[in-house]
Amino acid sequence: MSEIVIIGSGPYGLSLAAHLRGRDIPCRVFGRVMGNWRSKMPKGMLLKSDGFASNLEDPEAAFTLKEFSRTQGFTYADDGIPVTAENFIAYGTAFQQRFVPDLDPRLVIGLDRGSDGFSVKLEDGEMVTSSRVVIAIGVSDFAYIPPELTGLPRQYVTHASHHGPLDGFRGRQVAVVGSGSSATDIAALLHESGAYVQLLARRPDIRFHTRSEDRGSLANTIEQLRHPRTGIGSGWRHVFYTKAPHLFWHLPENQRFRIVRGTLGPAGGWFMRDRVIGQLPITTGVTPRRAELRDGRVALTLSGPHGEQSMTADHVIAATGYRIDVNAIRFLSDKLRAQMKAVHQAPVLSRDSETSVPGLYVVGPAAAFSFGPVLRFVYGAKSTIPPLARHLARGEARRSVPVQKPALVPRR
Repeated sequence: MSEIVIIGSGPYGLSLAAHLRGRDIPCRVFGRVMGNWRSKMPKGMLLKSDGFASNLEDPEAAFTLKEFSRTQGFTYADDGIPVTAENFIAYGTAFQQRFVPDLDPRLVIGLDRGSDGFSVKLEDGEMVTSSRVVIAIGVSDFAYIPPELTGLPRQYVTHASHHGPLDGFRGRQVAVVGSGSSATDIAALLHESGAYVQLLARRPDIRFHTRSEDRGSLANTIEQLRHPRTGIGSGWRHVFYTKAPHLFWHLPENQRFRIVRGTLGPAGGWFMRDRVIGQLPITTGVTPRRAELRDGRVALTLSGPHGEQSMTADHVIAATGYRIDVNAIRFLSDKLRAQMKAVHQAPVLSRDSETSVPGLYVVGPAAAFSFGPVLRFVYGAKSTIPPLARHLARGEARRSVPVQKPALVPRR
């Protein structure tokens, strides 16, 4: 039996494995290394996070993206130069090769729990048993498509995360629904690859983050004191979110949900503004109400402040984000789903990231409603992975201590 199984080999899964290995705690990690990043991001995508906020976490905090970029000759800056998805994937792969060389690339297709622990079913049919399991799957299972668009085949409507190469859209009319970074990024990449793109946003405007100012200026130093920068944004609230996720856990449930849903709303990276504004048609303040097929094309009915309007496209891409839902985790058995407590479809977690099923843990974006908005980003691993590794190590130590039988005292 494996003591600890980690499902997922993205930034959170690899970081946790590295910390456990640093404590000589054995674990098995399953999944294609950086799999979602490789298969679900079009070539040319850029990370919204700055370089300093895009590190995986090793026990010594030494193998950073900056250090990797230096050794590879990649262009890098802590901020001001966007990180390419290709470079980040290469970094994650190098991290895996250094800290988790025995990663098992097989996918997990089933997870159940019995009297002897958890049963993990792999894609080739092999079964692995484990006393503890950590789910570190990222967001791929939680892609959200508005119900108004879900009735059409995938040939016509997809989520932004369903796409790698975009060359197949050259010369086609594509409607991109959304106003956040995935919407602006994929719209720009489609336009640059030769597609005819229309960006449709529910918000009244398309927002972009602002570029970091020169840190050497006096005015910026004063601004840093008033609104300190963090890996997810500026302001003292963000300092709290990034430095104290386990204090965030103590906030009332409704307040936690309100903060996570209301913090860091849709906005593109600063570096995408000039590639979107003035480059492709944008319609703001509209919401898709109906989508149907007409003569092999998608006919969209949109509602807005001036009533309904219609448009047609060869394809619709919903860049509409992700919604955490334990029922969407594909490999969970029906029994485990029923046993996992959830609020607003998100798993209820203990302070140690444990679900209501003893021995089953969740890390990464699916834990954001428990530990705050920082968990939606790679940067969240910095403050949440080391405590979880310590907790799991304590559990391992308790299991390894032999039980001492009391000495028999003869009766007198």
